[in-house]
Amino acid sequence: MDDFEDERASSHTRGRMTTQIEVVGRVSGRRRWTVEQKLAILRDAFGPEGSVRAACDRHEVGSGAIYTWRRQAMSGELAGVRPPSLPAFSEVEIADPVVRDVALPVPPRCGQISIELPKGVRLTVDAMVDADALARVIAVLGR
Repeated sequence: MDDFEDERASSHTRGRMTTQIEVVGRVSGRRRWTVEQKLAILRDAFGPEGSVRAACDRHEVGSGAIYTWRRQAMSGELAGVRPPSLPAFSEVEIADPVVRDVALPVPPRCGQISIELPKGVRLTVDAMVDADALARVIAVLGR
């Protein structure tokens, strides 16, 4: 054993410190981050003067997680807001039609039919009108 090894081996008994420093890197295993922590890391990574690499080193998190959190934050999923997977429907109520007293002269044309309903609603259709569609419109307006 040379002097250096002898000194290093017995340094704990003589109160001397060694010159070796152990640097512990990233935390091993999965970590759980709160939404607030994720948002703070995102601000650090993408804010003014931000750097993804520096945020990864400071917070000991992988860059893949940071980019995943950014995508989730932009879609609202990170805050627990999930977009609806199915189309949303709204309730619709059909009200009585509003009749306005606007009389526009309609010049008679060949093949046009003018229909005036009892409630004062006037329809003008041409010869190419779909009869089934017209019957549905008249049924709704005639209520």
